[in-house]
Amino acid sequence: MSQNRVWGLKFSQLLSGRTGWLIGLIWILLSVSAQAATELRVAITKGVSTVKVGSSTPAIVRDGAGRQLGQLTQLEAFNVKPRSSGVNLDRWNSSQIIIEPTEDGSIWINDRWYRGKVRLIRQGKGVTAVNLVDLEEYLYSVVGSEAYPTWPMEALKSQAVVARTYALYKSSKGGNRYYDLDTTTRTQVYKGLETEFVTTHEAVNGTAGQVLTHNGKVILAAFHSSSGGHTENVEDVWSSSLPYLRGVVDYDQLAPVFQWRKSFSASQMGQLIGGVGTVRSLIPQRTTPHGRIITLKVVGTRGSKNITDDNLRKALGLKSTLFTVSANNGIFQIDGRGYGHGIGLSQWGSHYLAEQGVPYDQIVSHYYKNAQLTTLN
Repeated sequence: MSQNRVWGLKFSQLLSGRTGWLIGLIWILLSVSAQAATELRVAITKGVSTVKVGSSTPAIVRDGAGRQLGQLTQLEAFNVKPRSSGVNLDRWNSSQIIIEPTEDGSIWINDRWYRGKVRLIRQGKGVTAVNLVDLEEYLYSVVGSEAYPTWPMEALKSQAVVARTYALYKSSKGGNRYYDLDTTTRTQVYKGLETEFVTTHEAVNGTAGQVLTHNGKVILAAFHSSSGGHTENVEDVWSSSLPYLRGVVDYDQLAPVFQWRKSFSASQMGQLIGGVGTVRSLIPQRTTPHGRIITLKVVGTRGSKNITDDNLRKALGLKSTLFTVSANNGIFQIDGRGYGHGIGLSQWGSHYLAEQGVPYDQIVSHYYKNAQLTTLN
């Protein structure tokens, strides 16, 4: 056998100490898997030198054409590495390799368990692992990753509808030949069985197949943590207008991120932003009607430059660009509100509304104007 195989990996090592995973395993053991209706392609890792894989049950190994190459032993870990124009797993080399657990088993990818299968491909100089998973089963994890599983059920149902809609919208665009989504906030946070809970199953199953549409098409169901009191018209933050992403009054005043503060010295801010020396002043160039900064002019001892909202948040580690600045003795104090871009559903706003007894269909209707709640065939 190849040295790429990692022998003796104990069950307790594979199932490393996550309460969320344990709950997910209970669901695997107690529930019957739904027949896959919509399969998503979710990139778990991209272009890395090695990917560790395994299965909770015996798993079939296939090539890209679906031909069976062999079988993996359950609860053993294997290293997958790039090889010429494809990938290598143990004694098998192929342009791509698919691992399919039997008996409703789950797949191990690097450090977490996932439902469905995994496709391993060569991308660049490394290996990319793509989880092939049913949409509804994917949502069991996403709802628990994007919201708190202890939140009111109507808030979790709102998140389920929005996450389902967003996933289908992204997959319909087909911008990437290898995958539809990844596991980060760039698309939706997804951690496999680790973030499945009884409540997230209930929220997903209770809204099964329900999405938001406009003129018969799934919408771009953008969402964020907290708007700071009012969401934004999409064209004021991004590029084009959409009839369903309109600014509305938010109900997030009790959110822990509703108000926040950060302070920087003039030299520290200059180092973080770069290219202007010690910062002398910050001048908003373009803002939304609700005060969110889209473009900011930074004036320093070595010059000035305009910086956009995304780059500003990243450089200074800000929760949002809805803020005001005051300067005193070389210290810049930033007083901000909210967390995220402020478009679409406010998660903390949905939490408050759910606590007041507002049902999920009314919650999503509030945040997505001119959109219809539709059940997929």
